[in-house]
Amino acid sequence: MSENHPDGFLRIRRIPIGYRDPRTRTADHLHVYAPDWAPAQVREQGRRCMDCGVPTCTAGCPIGNLIPDWNDLVHRGRWRDALERLHATNNFPEFTGYTCPAPCEPACVLAINDEPVAIKSIERAIVDMGWQRGWITPQPPSRHSGRSVAVVGSGPAGLACAQQLNRAGHRVVVFERDDTIGGLMAYGIPDFKFAKTQLARRVDQLQREGIDFRVGCDVGRELPLAKLLSNHDAVCLAIGAQAPRALQVPGRQLVGVHDALAYLRRENRRQAGRPVKRPIDAAGRHVIVLGGGDTGADCVATAHRQGARSVTQIAIDAPRPLARPADNPWPWWPRTRQPSYALDEGGRADFNLHCVAFVDDDGDGRVDAVRFERVQWQHDASGRRSAKTVIENDIRLAAGLVLIATGFTGPRLGGLAGAGLAIDEGGRLRVDEAMMTSIPGVFAAGDARRGASLVVWAIGEGRDCARAIDGYLSGNSALPASLCSSGRPLGG
Repeated sequence: MSENHPDGFLRIRRIPIGYRDPRTRTADHLHVYAPDWAPAQVREQGRRCMDCGVPTCTAGCPIGNLIPDWNDLVHRGRWRDALERLHATNNFPEFTGYTCPAPCEPACVLAINDEPVAIKSIERAIVDMGWQRGWITPQPPSRHSGRSVAVVGSGPAGLACAQQLNRAGHRVVVFERDDTIGGLMAYGIPDFKFAKTQLARRVDQLQREGIDFRVGCDVGRELPLAKLLSNHDAVCLAIGAQAPRALQVPGRQLVGVHDALAYLRRENRRQAGRPVKRPIDAAGRHVIVLGGGDTGADCVATAHRQGARSVTQIAIDAPRPLARPADNPWPWWPRTRQPSYALDEGGRADFNLHCVAFVDDDGDGRVDAVRFERVQWQHDASGRRSAKTVIENDIRLAAGLVLIATGFTGPRLGGLAGAGLAIDEGGRLRVDEAMMTSIPGVFAAGDARRGASLVVWAIGEGRDCARAIDGYLSGNSALPASLCSSGRPLGG
C-alpha cells in the first residue's frame, strides 16, 4: 500500500459524488446523480482510506470487495489497476455503484466517529472510467469443457452466474421470461436510478464472450424443467422473488390499487419504448405509497415524474432514530433513519399507520381514499411485530392511486410449481450446502433462494452458484467464492 496518505482521513473531508438538483431532475428520467465528477476529487477521496489492519468495510460488503486496495490505487491514479481489482470480486460494479445502499460504508472504521470513506462514489468512478476509456472488453474463455449449463433468469444473480461459468469454459444459455435481458435491472429499477444503457453494454459484453441469451421463454410452462435438464448438464434457477406480500383489506380490488412492481415495470417499459398494456399514470392524482423501503421510494420518485398532485409514503413502523440504538453498535448496518432521494424531491412521509381499507366514495369502482389507524407495535424477541395498540382511529387520506410496496415473499414459480422443487417455510427454493435444490443437477441462486434482497447479494449469490455448479461438473472449481458463502457480512 502507498505510504503517501497515512493522515488523509484527518485532512480531507468526505465529498461523495452528488445528486442533481431535485427541482430539475423530476422533469426528466435522467440519472438523479450528478453526471460529471472530477478525477482529482475522487483521488482525494481515496486518500481518506486508513488502510486498516482489519478492513471492516470488506467484511460489510456481501461480496467481499477489496475496498482498501482499490481506494489506494485510485488515490495513486492507477485507475485501470483499480478496475481490475474491483472486477476480481464484482462482475458488474456499475450495478452496485448506482443502486447499492453501500453497507460497506457504515462498516468503515472512520464511521465510528466521523464520516466514512465515500466507497460507493469511488466504485462508481472506477467503473465509469473503465467504460469511458474502453478498458472493459469481452473475455471469452480460452478453453471449453464440453459441458452445458442453463441459467433461468437474467437478473444480476443469473448474469453473474452465467459470466463466471462461461469464463470457466462451460457453454451457457440464459433463458428469460420477459422480452428483454436484465430482470429487475431492466424493468424493476427506474431509469433515473440506473440507465438501461448501462445494462445493455454489459449484456453485449456477455454475448461477445459467448453466452447465448433467449428471451420470451417461460421455463416450466413453455419449456418443462425436466426437458431443460435433459438438454444441459446443470441448471441454475435465478428467477428472483417477485411474489408480492398479500395485503388483504377491504377494497383491494378497486381500480387504482396496484402492486408497486406492476407500476414500476409498466413505466420502465414505457420509457424503453415498448408496448404497455393498461399503463398506470399518477398524473394529477393524490398518490399513496404503502411501504417505506427502496421499492416504495422508487414509486414516490416515479410518481413525481409523472406529475402527481401529491405523494405520501406510508410506513407501518415508527420512524427509526437518528443515532444508533445501544443494541446496534458499529460496524453493523445502522438501524437508523436513512435519507430518501425520492422524498428530497417532494412529497411527505408518515409513520405508524396501519392500512384498514381502500375506499370508493361514489361507487364507480375506483379508489378515492385510504383509511388507516395509527398504532404502536410490540415486538417479539426476534424483532417481529407481535401485537399492536391503536392510538388513533379512522385516519383518512385522499387517494386516486395507491401503490403497494410492502415487500415480497418469494419466487413466482408459475409452471415450475409442479416440477418437484422443495420450498422452505418462507416460500423460497430450498437448497443444500452446495446450493443444489431437491432436484439433482438443479441449483438456485439470488432472491429465489434467499428472499428479496440487495443487488450486491444477488451478484455474490450468482458467483457462488457458478462455483458450486463448476465443482459439480468438474470435480473442483478454481472460481473464487464471495463473502456470501462464508457467512453473514456485517452489513447483512
